[in-house]
Amino acid sequence: MSRVAVIGEAVRVGGYALAGAVVCPAEDAGQARAAWRSLPPDIAVVVLTARAAAWLGEAPRRRDGILPAVMPP
Repeated sequence: MSRVAVIGEAVRVGGYALAGAVVCPAEDAGQARAAWRSLPPDIAVVVLTARAAAWLGEAPRRRDGILPAVMPP
C-alpha cells in the first residue's frame, strides 16, 4: 500500500502524523533536500509547504511515481 509524506516546517507538518503520514520536518533547504532524498519507496504523494517546495525547486516534478502537492502559504 502506498503512503503519503509531508515535508516542511515542523509547526506546519506535525499534525499530519495523526493522519498516518510520514512527517519530515525541514527548517531549511538542506533539511528539505535530505528529507526528499530519504523518502521511503512506498511514498506515492508528497505534500510540501510553500517554503519546502521553493527549497526543492524542480526536484519533485522530476521524480516518477510521486505526486507532489503544495500547501497554500
